[in-house]
Amino acid sequence: MLAANIWHWWIGVVLFFGLVLVAVAMIAGYLKAVSAQRYDRERMREPLREPGP
Repeated sequence: MLAANIWHWWIGVVLFFGLVLVAVAMIAGYLKAVSAQRYDRERMREPLREPGP
């Protein structure tokens, strides 16, 4: 019975850290996608155009 308690404890630790890692990866992916839309490389390379008459 002791082995079952230890096994469940370790499974909980592994699942917890796995879920934390997934949450951090999702937040990082979201921030990367949002900042990629804001600072688009193609648009940033173009010189500013003067408005036409």
